[in-house]
Amino acid sequence: MKKSLFLIFSLVQITLFGQETIPLYSGLPPYSLAEAPKTANENSGNAGWMTKVIEPKLTVYLPEKSKNTGRAVVVCPGGGYTGLAIKHEGHDMAKKLQANGIAGFVLEYRLPFTEFIDSKNKEFVPLMDAQRAIQIVRENAEKWGINVNKVGIAGSSAGGHLASTAGTHYQKTLIPNPKNTSLRPDFMVLIYPVISFADSITHKGSRFNLVGELSLSEYKELTKDWQTAEKNVEKFRVDEAKILEYSNERHVTPDTSPTFITHAIDDKVVLVQNSLFFIAALQQNKVPVESFFYAKGGHGFGLDNPTATEEWIDKCLTWILNLK
Repeated sequence: MKKSLFLIFSLVQITLFGQETIPLYSGLPPYSLAEAPKTANENSGNAGWMTKVIEPKLTVYLPEKSKNTGRAVVVCPGGGYTGLAIKHEGHDMAKKLQANGIAGFVLEYRLPFTEFIDSKNKEFVPLMDAQRAIQIVRENAEKWGINVNKVGIAGSSAGGHLASTAGTHYQKTLIPNPKNTSLRPDFMVLIYPVISFADSITHKGSRFNLVGELSLSEYKELTKDWQTAEKNVEKFRVDEAKILEYSNERHVTPDTSPTFITHAIDDKVVLVQNSLFFIAALQQNKVPVESFFYAKGGHGFGLDNPTATEEWIDKCLTWILNLK
């Protein structure tokens, strides 16, 4: 009997303090093709890299009640809008938040350049999923012990582009919103983020995956050799209006959310100028911004930069908990 009670208690703990996974939509997600396979999202051979997102989902990490601060963060892993670094930029971050009394919600958002998405509307799909995630968190805030005015969004690399798009384009509602739930994140955490789509500093692969005009078959041929893919992508035109639309440093206003940014100065994949331009735009609009730069670390270090003795996440947690 005691063993059965312990098992039941353990299952309740898992539901309350870990891995409840919920779909974003009840039926076919918007702009998903009807013929998309009804299979689960898929990892590659490396369990930390998700290659297919057919059904967008949120994985919920709630803190223990005694530690709960009422704050929550939707976590957007990076991956160049071609995959998701779901472990070290997703679940590991959510667990760290959870351990510090902050609810973490890992977002498996749909990738724009796949055979499962309507190519004419592909640029809207990631932001749609991010807005839906914020909506779900706010509309379930009471159940999950969350303050509706303390819901933030975090993103790494291309996930940082998605998070900063959610934070600068929130007035463009892309999803049904009958309750008029606020889709504006209360704060942003941007980790080595893609911010700008300007030629001089953007990550061209992320830009092309989101707004490039090539067909999927042409794109696959172009990028089959990963060693030359980035240079090949540079050869193809991207609409200038879309470059301006998704260069998020251009869309900062005094109402943009307070932001924490971290980046390594020696990042050769996503140039540090992305963060610097965004910080400048925030400062010019008198939006609170906190930054933590590394001299070294390159790209994709997640929570742990092995070149450093101090970690950005510790500073960031303090910053989140001190937000008013």
